Amino acid sequence: MENKQEIRLADLADQVISAVDRMKDSYGVFAAHPSQQAEISKVRSVLEDLTNRLEDNSPYFHPHYAGQMLKPPHPVAMAAYIATMMINPNNHSIDGGRATTMLEREVVKDLARMFGYPETHLGHLTWSGTTANLEALWVSREINPDLAIAHSEDSHYTHTRMAEVLNIPAISIATDELGRMRLDDLAEKLATGKIGTVVATLGTTGLGAVDPLADIIPLARKYGARVHVDTAYGGFFTLIADQLDEETARHYRAIAQSDSVVVDPHKHGLQPYGCGAVLFNDVSIGRFYKHDSPYTYFASEDLHFGEIQLECSRAGASAAALWATLQVFPLTRDGLGAVLQGGRNAAVQWHKLLSESEVLAPLQVPELDIVAYLPRASKLSSVDAISHAVFEKSFQAPRDQQIHLATYVMKPQGFARRGFDLEQDRDTARIIRSVLMKPEQENWIPDLHSHVETLTKQLIKEYS
Repeated sequence: MENKQEIRLADLADQVISAVDRMKDSYGVFAAHPSQQAEISKVRSVLEDLTNRLEDNSPYFHPHYAGQMLKPPHPVAMAAYIATMMINPNNHSIDGGRATTMLEREVVKDLARMFGYPETHLGHLTWSGTTANLEALWVSREINPDLAIAHSEDSHYTHTRMAEVLNIPAISIATDELGRMRLDDLAEKLATGKIGTVVATLGTTGLGAVDPLADIIPLARKYGARVHVDTAYGGFFTLIADQLDEETARHYRAIAQSDSVVVDPHKHGLQPYGCGAVLFNDVSIGRFYKHDSPYTYFASEDLHFGEIQLECSRAGASAAALWATLQVFPLTRDGLGAVLQGGRNAAVQWHKLLSESEVLAPLQVPELDIVAYLPRASKLSSVDAISHAVFEKSFQAPRDQQIHLATYVMKPQGFARRGFDLEQDRDTARIIRSVLMKPEQENWIPDLHSHVETLTKQLIKEYS
């Protein structure tokens, strides 16, 4: 039996700091320039002030935090980042980061293999999913100039924003009762000949919905459109696709047939911000990167990441942190997949409790690890008021009793599509949304549900 134990940064930091210090000293010890010296008492005072100011944050690291998509990096990633940051390599060029360039090549291959991409793929890490999506859409614009990108109405706002940056049109596609892109609306708009790229989202940031990628691909091909997969949030769920609903799993298996894909290791990959990634199925798209730097590439004739990316300087520490993490938690069902399974189990468990509740109702069956729900009220105004009150009152308590949630804005037709018959006395209404990214939350669902249910029961009486 494996001898596993909880890993803490404090147990790792000395090992990596000492090792890098020894390496630095091996080049010859030197004193810091007087301009960089400081009074240690002042430094300690500043750091004390910093840690005091960091108190003004929500506990993103705690299972009681189920609000935004915030997840603490694993101590292995933190230790690797600290070690590499002490050298501060730049993965723009091999010259600026030899070791970390090799590490990045390894993790990009691992990611490509996870998605079923060929050995001849092209890709790299990025600072964020936003820049990764920008790059994929830029390549699509170069291949299909002047044509629009199509995305679901529930996709991330980055696609509309990046379309403006790229000066190309963006077309919104309607969604169904599960928040998935509607194929009939997509087909109608593809038939106009105005769309060059279809963006399929596998794990929308609002509800965790999975667009029908397996059906989008042949439809897009029929009209000569590329298919880009934005799975910044949900990409790593491909590791446990066999544990998802079969329809959802079918669309994850189709990623291998897409033209490009984006995933964010700083979401479900246990990494610190920022660490995104973009991958292309066809290596020939490298022809669009018209780039040279007469002062950067001089120590190696191999391909530099700076030659196949829109970004320039980029932290080699991100590559090192992801590499180290994947050595401990490989891209397998029992490796990193087990971390995602905890959140998935939590979502399934909470949905069951919500379905049985007399005062709360689930909005829909969760596909990944995001659960949306609302008070069982009769009017949109009551749903909105109670949901917002639950959100606010949940964290107005002593720290060890706080619950941190989020809200999600819905239009009347969104409720109607899901079978909720509500008096439409408002144009929109907020509901409650919980992101269950932390595997520890699997054991905290009864506590979270009990808190929200009890509070909602009190508020329903108040607002009735």
